[in-house]
Amino acid sequence: MNDILTLLKPRISSIRNSGFSKRSRGRAMKLLLISTIGLVFWAGLFAVSLRVLSYFKGIEDIGDILALKLLSMMLIISFVLLIFSSILTSLSKLYLSRDLLLVHSLPVSSHKIFTARWIDSTIDSSWMVIIYTLPVFISYGIVYRSGFFFYLDIFLVLMSLSITASALSSILVMSAVIVIPASRMRSVFIFISLFFFVALYIAIRFLRPELLVDPEIFDSILVYITALKTPSSPFLPTTWAFDSIKAILSGSVADGMFHAGISLSFTGTLVFAIIIVADSIYFKGFSKTQSAQVRLIKQSWIGSNFFKFLPAQVRALAVKEIKTFFRDQTQWSQLFLIAALVVIYIYNFNVLPIEKSPIKTIYLQNLLSFLNMGLALFVLTAITGRFAYPAVSSERNAFWIVKSSPGTIKKFLWVKFFIYYFPLLILAEILIIVTNILLNVTIFMMILSIVTVFFLVPGIVAMGIGLGAAYPDFKAENPTQTVTSFGGLIFMILCAGYIGIVIVIEAGPVYSILMADINGQTLSILKWVWITVSFSIAFTLSILAIILPMNFGEKKLSKLST
Repeated sequence: MNDILTLLKPRISSIRNSGFSKRSRGRAMKLLLISTIGLVFWAGLFAVSLRVLSYFKGIEDIGDILALKLLSMMLIISFVLLIFSSILTSLSKLYLSRDLLLVHSLPVSSHKIFTARWIDSTIDSSWMVIIYTLPVFISYGIVYRSGFFFYLDIFLVLMSLSITASALSSILVMSAVIVIPASRMRSVFIFISLFFFVALYIAIRFLRPELLVDPEIFDSILVYITALKTPSSPFLPTTWAFDSIKAILSGSVADGMFHAGISLSFTGTLVFAIIIVADSIYFKGFSKTQSAQVRLIKQSWIGSNFFKFLPAQVRALAVKEIKTFFRDQTQWSQLFLIAALVVIYIYNFNVLPIEKSPIKTIYLQNLLSFLNMGLALFVLTAITGRFAYPAVSSERNAFWIVKSSPGTIKKFLWVKFFIYYFPLLILAEILIIVTNILLNVTIFMMILSIVTVFFLVPGIVAMGIGLGAAYPDFKAENPTQTVTSFGGLIFMILCAGYIGIVIVIEAGPVYSILMADINGQTLSILKWVWITVSFSIAFTLSILAIILPMNFGEKKLSKLST
């Protein structure tokens, strides 16, 4: 046990000493901002959960059934999230961390190293899921007026589910690494995860669950109630957790603690099982991770001839950027996920029941088209945060080569900007044009949407590249996670504000032009002046959104020592 605690001390010390560094004041401000946003989200989730459960509680006969079904669904979703998170976290902690070579050279048995790493992995993979499910559970306790034993049961159940998910994931990872080296297995897991997520999402979406609330189609509530009462499998850990919480909510503390005991006993058995398995196969799997990684996509087709029209320095940077992107299987594999989400996004507009709305169709079509601009740009912001924002951090320790090269930091950043700008612009325009065609909007709204997106996309990409350069993390094991850092948070906030301001500025002029066109009226000169000024302000903001972040990123990155 002392060896395990010793192996955990570096992690504990790094957390404890992080507040005493030279940059502690800046880190404290970042932590305060992130904590405030997280607390606001937590409070909002609590308020929504309390409101929904209070509403369910007020419905006779079916209210409790709905509340319990919601609880069951939440437990299943949380458990699935814990498993996926644990798979990726345990893979990194057990096999891919940079300090593992040093740790395995110590005079400590492999199962003790595994235990220390597994404890660290369990905490990392479960803390966020636990924190953001707590407001829902607390809402259940308030609505059903439960006492101390309910909250004790929640603690035991969440701890049991987290450890169970982590243990199952670790056994799966250790078994898989024996067959597939960990350096390649991450790609395999990513492909499998993407495939199942896309398949599940498409299947659920094409089932059109919105028909459940359409009285013209779903007219038998008895069938729905019967479906809700269908019990889950008694062999699932989530079923034991659900039965435990359900029993205590019903007032039976003894039954609740019995089911919690079943869950905890299974968890304890798994803990002993993974230590036995780790003692047998963990070190063998770690040895296999030292083999060279095999790339699934070759980059031979990406040559300098493809960019021969560019200057030599720019061509070299562009070719390097594209090769780096396709070399990382965790990057290009997500293109399939984006393609699937685009199909779903477009399909959602295809099945909108606009004709059933009490609002006139022509008004609703153009209103949805205008709001769709903001929605599409928010989607683009998320994609930019996933790909463009980590672009500078992906250089990692090789950034010194870029900084010592004859080219300038400015040229380096602008090459990255254009590499991501053109694909993201094409993606955004496809979303806007296709959805507008499905909505059958007016020519004016089609042109406005295309032009607005054309001018906003470069600003969003520039903020991604510029802020990613201003707040880089060259030591991150996974650069894509930098979007969850302080700089990534600033990027998301600024992009949301930028999109919101432009949409608000355009809302008044667009409404005036549409109403005049629909009613066959002529706009006054004063209104035309107002419209011109509004669009000029939006255009100016778009130019500033490109220049300011790029200059800011260049200045901060130039001062960074290598």
